[in-house]
Amino acid sequence: MYRNNYRGALQQPIGSGFNASSTAADVIEGIDLTGKIAIVTGGNTGIGLETTITLAKAGATVIVPARDVEKAKRNLEGVPHIEIETMDLMDQKSIDSFAEKFLASGRPLHLLINNAGIMWVPLRRDSRGIESQLSTNYLAQFQLTARLWNALKMAQGARVVNVSSGGHQFSDFNFEDFNFEKRDYDTLVGYGQSKTAVNLFSLELDNRAQSFGIRAYSLCPGAVAETELGREAPIDLLQKLGYTDAEGNILPEVVASLKTIPQGAATTVWCATSPMLKHTGGVYCENVDVAAMVTDVAIIGGIKPYSLDETNAKRLWKLTEELTGIEFKTN
Repeated sequence: MYRNNYRGALQQPIGSGFNASSTAADVIEGIDLTGKIAIVTGGNTGIGLETTITLAKAGATVIVPARDVEKAKRNLEGVPHIEIETMDLMDQKSIDSFAEKFLASGRPLHLLINNAGIMWVPLRRDSRGIESQLSTNYLAQFQLTARLWNALKMAQGARVVNVSSGGHQFSDFNFEDFNFEKRDYDTLVGYGQSKTAVNLFSLELDNRAQSFGIRAYSLCPGAVAETELGREAPIDLLQKLGYTDAEGNILPEVVASLKTIPQGAATTVWCATSPMLKHTGGVYCENVDVAAMVTDVAIIGGIKPYSLDETNAKRLWKLTEELTGIEFKTN
């Protein structure tokens, strides 16, 4: 009997045995991925790079699509079982070309890890006129998953892991003005909305996909040091949020709270490989466990109920098909 996570029916910790200090190496210990094929977007920097290395060392063949192929080659030099391909998540045609090339190989896809994302950016729009964080962080995930659907089904037991964020609490999905055409642009609201969309997509995808043996998850990697996510963050905003001093230096207490990159990749790797999740999907995870549902918006952590709303998940799926021009039928 299939179970879904609408309204948080499955959204509670399961006692994974890991915690916020666990690393990707801890999580993968004893797991053999020989013969498995994975795709990791953003897999050549930050937690994506750590995820790629961890999966490859466990025996998986990992395909890393990258906008800057030469940079990816440098960062992944010496890592076994790696294939690097070209893809730009802001370009629909580029996503389609990547997916078509993979499908033409005739291989199954066991793990699709939609890791790449952007944050703290000024207002930009893609070629369709869609705000860049929504386009990159969510619409690209939906398109790539839809295009690779047949390869996922072929695996007869695939997982789709969508990297979200605790930042989803910055905003519910605004169906009335998701593209910031009627309201002033706020980069954190845009980011939060895009990550709420990731959670709703993962929720609905799992409900539609589990009959094919495919499970979907969203997750928060935590606040991680030394990634490229904050490269465009305005200093005044970081100061306003209490992250830096007046000179732009990160406060010592903030530094102490950050995860290392191996710790930041741990929840992704756990969602992708843990046997504990074999019969559970559609859940949002953090600190290497299923997260708790937290109704108080003042509390940081957990998942907010609006990210698990059945009506909004279905409504967003339909809207996304319209925005992307893709009819994603899971049959």
